[in-house]
Amino acid sequence: MATTLGIVSVAQAQNNKDIDKQAAQIVSQMTLAEKIGQMTQVSIDAVCKGADTPPTSTLQLDMDKLRDAVLNYHVGSILNSPNTRARTAQWWTEIIAQIQEVAMKETRVKVPIIYGLDQIHGATYTAGSTMFPQEITLAASWNPAHARKMGEVTAYETRASNVPWNFSPVLDLGIDPRFPRQYEGFGEDPYIGSVFGYELIKGYEGDDNNIANPTKLAACMKHFIGYSAPISGKDRTPAYIPKSVLLEYHVPAFQAAIDAGVHTVMINSGIINNEPVHASYDLLTTLLRDEMGFKGMIVTDWEDINKLYTRDRLATSIKESVKLAINAGIDMSMVPYDYKEFCTVLTELVNEGEVPMSRIDDAATRIVVLKLKLDLFNTPNTYSKDYPEFGSQAFRKASYDAAADAITLLKNDNNILPLKKGAKILVTGPNAVSKRSLNGGWTFSWQGEKIDEFASEYNNILDAMKLKFGKENVAYIPGVSYTDAVEYATEYKNQFDEAIAAAKDVDYVVLCLGENSYCEKPGDLDDLYLNDLQTELAKEMLKTGKKVILVLSEGRPRVISKISSKVDAIVQTYLPGLYGADALADILIGNVNPSGKLPYTYPAFPNSLVPYFHKHSEEQKKSEGVYNYEGDFNPEFHFGYGLGYTTFSYSNLKIDKKQLAKDSQEDITLSIDITNTGKREGKEVVQLYSSDLFASLIPDTKRLRRFEKISLKAGETKTVTFKIKLKDLSFINMENKRVVEPGDFELQVGSSSNDIKEKVLFTVL
Repeated sequence: MATTLGIVSVAQAQNNKDIDKQAAQIVSQMTLAEKIGQMTQVSIDAVCKGADTPPTSTLQLDMDKLRDAVLNYHVGSILNSPNTRARTAQWWTEIIAQIQEVAMKETRVKVPIIYGLDQIHGATYTAGSTMFPQEITLAASWNPAHARKMGEVTAYETRASNVPWNFSPVLDLGIDPRFPRQYEGFGEDPYIGSVFGYELIKGYEGDDNNIANPTKLAACMKHFIGYSAPISGKDRTPAYIPKSVLLEYHVPAFQAAIDAGVHTVMINSGIINNEPVHASYDLLTTLLRDEMGFKGMIVTDWEDINKLYTRDRLATSIKESVKLAINAGIDMSMVPYDYKEFCTVLTELVNEGEVPMSRIDDAATRIVVLKLKLDLFNTPNTYSKDYPEFGSQAFRKASYDAAADAITLLKNDNNILPLKKGAKILVTGPNAVSKRSLNGGWTFSWQGEKIDEFASEYNNILDAMKLKFGKENVAYIPGVSYTDAVEYATEYKNQFDEAIAAAKDVDYVVLCLGENSYCEKPGDLDDLYLNDLQTELAKEMLKTGKKVILVLSEGRPRVISKISSKVDAIVQTYLPGLYGADALADILIGNVNPSGKLPYTYPAFPNSLVPYFHKHSEEQKKSEGVYNYEGDFNPEFHFGYGLGYTTFSYSNLKIDKKQLAKDSQEDITLSIDITNTGKREGKEVVQLYSSDLFASLIPDTKRLRRFEKISLKAGETKTVTFKIKLKDLSFINMENKRVVEPGDFELQVGSSSNDIKEKVLFTVL
C-alpha cells in the first residue's frame, strides 16, 4: 500500500516542454491587463441575474455582466459561490458553453475560461450525480481502491457537467476532532493521507495525468499547508506549528500528491506562526516550489488575499494585500466578486515596480499551461450527452461498496450484532430519518442542507431498516432533535416520552445519534460532547433495560463517554454517502461483515485530544503516592481499531534481516501469517508500525508504515508481506533535515495501534 513516485515518460516530458513553450508564446502576446485577467477568478453569481430559489429558480447568465468581466477585465476563471445549488449536467453544459462562447470568440487573445467546482465526495453540484462517502469514511475502509474509484467516477460526472477542474482532494492532516473540516480529509495519519491522496488524484487525472482526456480533470490539492491544526480548533484561526512538525506530519500527503502529478494547489486560509499562508514566500515559493518541486498553478481560497487586510491586519490596504500575496507566489486570486478592484490595483503595482513583471508572466503562463494541458483551446466544452454512464448502476454500486467497506463496528458486547431476524426494533434519534447526517457538507450544496431536494430516491436509516427487517418489525419515534433545550421543551417533549414508552415493546433499540450536516466556519463548536438532548435520550433508553445499539453518523468523533460503557453495541458510520443507510442495514442484519477501522483516535474526553503518534510523556501513569491525576493517554477507541463478526490470529512474524547500515538502499521485508479463526468470511486490516526506541529528537510512540486489507474465508490462512526502506524509519530533526539515525527500532504488526500481535527488533548501524 506504499505510495510510489509519479514517473513521467520521455514523450510526456517532451510534450510538457512543447506546452510550456506554447504557453509562453501565448502570454507574450498579451497585454498587462490580459495577463492579470488570467490571474482573476470570480464567482458565478457575479455574472448572473435572477434568484436561485427552488422550485422556480430564475438564475441565468447576465450577458452584460459576463462581457464586462471577460471582455473588459479579461477574467480567466469562474467558480461556484457558496450558496449555489446543484444543477443538472445539461444545465452546467449549456451555461459554461455560453461562457466559453464569449471567451473564445469575442476576446482578442481567444483564451478559454477555466471553470472550477468543489466536487468533494462525488459531483457535489451536479443533480443526479453519484455521491460517495466523504474522505474520512473512505480512509476508514483502509482500502485505497475506493479513493481511486471515487476519483474516476467524480471526474467522469464532473466532465459530464462541462467542468474540467475540481478543488479536491483535501489533504489536511486530521489531528484535531474539534476542527469542522476533519471529515473532508483522510484522518490523522500522514501515511494514510499520502496513500489515499495519491490514489484519489490518479482517479481524477489518470495514471498518465493526461487531463486532456475528456473523462479526466485537473485536481487541486488543498489546503496547503497546516490548515487543520489551529490552536482553537476552529476554522480559519491561527496555528503555531514548528517547521520540523510541519515537515514531519503535514507535508507528506502533499508531497505524495505532487509525486502523483497533481496540477493545482489551493492555499490554507489560516495563519501559521503569525504569518498568513497566503502572504508567505517561505511556504509558497521556498517550500512548495523549490523544495517540494511543485510545478503547477497556485490558487487562493475564497477572498483570502483581501483578508490579509480586512481580517488579519497584516496589510494596510487591499492594494498592499495583493502585493504581498502575488509576490509570495500566488498565481490566481479567488477574488471572488470585486474583480475590478483586484485587476486595477495589481496593474498599479506592476506599473509602480512593486510587483515584478516576471511574477505576472510566471503566473499567467502557469494558468495558460493548465488550460493547454486540459485541451481547452481545442475542446473548450464537454457535453452531458456524451457521458452515458452518468449516474449508472455501476457507479452507484461503487459508492455502496465503499460505505460497506468503511462502516466500523466499535463495540459488540455478547455478539449482539448482527440482530436477530424477526426481532422487534425501535429506531429513534435525530439521525434516523436524516440524509444530511449521512452525507455531510458539500452534498448538492455547500452546507448539505438541500439534500432532500435532490436525493428523494435514496434511503435514510429508517427506510433501510424497514426494507431489511420488515416494516412490521420496525417502529420509529424521533425522540429529540439536534437543537437546544428550549426547542426540546416546546416541540419534542411528547416525542421524547413516546420514544421511552415505545422502547418497552421492542427487543432492540437502534439509537441513531450524531451531527447534522455542516461545512467550514458554520461547523465550529464549543463543546465536543455529543449534545445534551441526544445524550439524555440515550440515558433514558438505557433505563428501559432494552438492548441498545448506538449508531453514530458524524463528521468528527463527538465525545460519547457518558453513555459508551452502557450501550450494547456501537457502530460508526462516519458520513457514508447516499448508500450509507443501505450498507448500515446490511451490517446490522448480517449480510455484510463489518471491516472498517478508525482513521483517527476517538477521544474519551474533550480535553484529551492526542493522536496515536504522541510522545511517551503523554502516557505517564497515575501514581500511588503523591500524585493522582487523569492525564493519561486513554482514548475511547484507538487509531486503527475496528471489530467484525469473525476473529483473526497472527503468527510467524519473519524479517529477512535484523540490521542495515544507515545509508543502505536495501528493502527490509517482513511477513506474517493471518488466520481467520471464526466461523464466517471476513476482512482484516493488517497494520505495520515502527517505534524508534531512542532518538536525538523525542520519538513518537509509534508510526504507521504500511497496511494491507485482506479477505479470508473461515479457517483460511494468508501470508501478508510488507517491504519498507530505511527512509520509512527516518524523521525530521531539529535542523529540519530528514535523517535516519543509528539505533534500535521495534517493528510491530497488529490489528490496531493498540493491539500489537507480533513484534521484532531491527537495528540501524
